[in-house]
Amino acid sequence: MMETLEGGELCFPQLLNTSCRKQMRPHSEAMLLYILLSSISLLTVALNLLVIISISHFRQLHTPTNLLLLSLAVSDFLAGLLMPVEILLVGSCWFLGDLMCALSFFAVFTIISASVGNMVLISVDRYVAICDPLCYPTKITQRRVKICVCLCWVCSAFYSSLIQKDFLGQPDRYNSCIGECVVVINNIAGAVELVLTFIVPITVIIVLYMRVFVVAVSQARAMRSHIVAVTLQRSVTVTAKKSERKAARTLGIVIVVFLMCFCPYYCVSLTAQDNMASASSETFVVSLVYVNSCLNPVIYAFFYPWFRKSIKLIVTLQILQSDSCQANIL
Repeated sequence: MMETLEGGELCFPQLLNTSCRKQMRPHSEAMLLYILLSSISLLTVALNLLVIISISHFRQLHTPTNLLLLSLAVSDFLAGLLMPVEILLVGSCWFLGDLMCALSFFAVFTIISASVGNMVLISVDRYVAICDPLCYPTKITQRRVKICVCLCWVCSAFYSSLIQKDFLGQPDRYNSCIGECVVVINNIAGAVELVLTFIVPITVIIVLYMRVFVVAVSQARAMRSHIVAVTLQRSVTVTAKKSERKAARTLGIVIVVFLMCFCPYYCVSLTAQDNMASASSETFVVSLVYVNSCLNPVIYAFFYPWFRKSIKLIVTLQILQSDSCQANIL
């Protein structure tokens, strides 16, 4: 009876001497985690898929800023697809093998790096749009944005493979038993990761948005003081500036939510003993990263009328019409 009980606590009961032990959770707690993570995963995939279809399909949305939002939505969509990995780890056992363990960590690192890079690009876009609006159309073109987005993803993948080079070459080198999925990053690589994917990007984002905030406030005060002459031409300019400030405010909220969800991940990674990132012990902070991927399209739905209109056209299948890509949704 004791042997059966002991075997039942193992990830692989047939491997009595080498199998990891399951982390025993109350049934109600485990079910709650499964339902919660599954719901967030499905919602994240569905909402970000709507963003991807909207920006890709409707011609009016093919702007440099929206291309950056599209790249962010792709990273969020992939995060939603990866979230079932966290569901598998609720029981603290890894059943997919060492290769899939390495690939899952590689994918997570790449997506996180790409998300951070997208946020930096969005901050730069809003900075130029608010602080140098006259030069914005010439500085921020669709071609340049596409190049920056591609470089962001390529550099993220290369950086992730570099950080985890040893782990990708020998995925089971840090496992103490069969059924464990663990990656260990040495102190030098951990310090480089902290600087390149957290300290430097967050500093750039905060500095740029502080500048954007100051300029936006000064512009609003100028308009309230009637410094801007009320002519048709100036009226169009003022309307454009209001639109840019609204976009800056909305994307500012996206970045604040991003910081709230990502800071715990990096704080835990920084303070983890021996700089060890165990998937089973970091489920909560990694789940926060996935929650951020779910919240971004929710923010768009609240603040972007074009997103609400495009959802309506998608859900009602009107996008299947031949001329739907020319629809006026702005």
